[in-house]
Amino acid sequence: MKNSSRIAAGVAGAVAGYVATFVLFSLLDFGNRADPITSGLLGLFFYSPVGAIAGAMLASWLVTRSGRDAGNGSVARNSLKSLGIVVLLCAAGIGIYIAYAYATATPWLNPNGNNPLLAFEVRFAAGVTVPASAQGITIELQTDLNTMPGEVTPAAFYRDGDQSVIAGEVELAFRTSHRQLAVTIQDQPSRIYPIDLTARAPHTPEFGTWRRLTDGSEIRYRAKWPGKT
Repeated sequence: MKNSSRIAAGVAGAVAGYVATFVLFSLLDFGNRADPITSGLLGLFFYSPVGAIAGAMLASWLVTRSGRDAGNGSVARNSLKSLGIVVLLCAAGIGIYIAYAYATATPWLNPNGNNPLLAFEVRFAAGVTVPASAQGITIELQTDLNTMPGEVTPAAFYRDGDQSVIAGEVELAFRTSHRQLAVTIQDQPSRIYPIDLTARAPHTPEFGTWRRLTDGSEIRYRAKWPGKT
């Protein structure tokens, strides 16, 4: 029998030994009944690997016993190669799982703290009527992952010459580069402003430059992270 076939048999024996030992460990209820979690971990990471080693050695011995190189050295070498392949396969499987878990995890922008904020100011064209209070103004951050209602801050409203400026904030919950801010004033068409921030939206202490829409209104904004000004 070719060496590759012997190693494959050893791999199969290791897998079978691991599974059989764990099943036997579970059925016979070994371990501490008062602490099933510790017992389960002991079965997974101690007894079952011992079973895998025994399975690999047994399979290697069975497939080599009729050949000329059926000595203990040959069995040991094939067993070690088989166990090495099993370890590599396990490592690859764990790596694939971690990559999948990372790719499919909820992309929170700040998973260990409060959500950052998008602070913004919108300057309207001359002659546009803007309410002096929050009533009649709706703010919504729209992304490819969610929508988030925002709030205006009437105390921060001001006039820039003959133009009205409103200000407000909205939470940045997710890591995405596809963001836009919808500003709707009662009895007026909604205005959609692209938000050109990177996916991670780093904190910036000052507003960026004004960005103009075709209707003459403009927006400027910055990302504001918790604990920073």
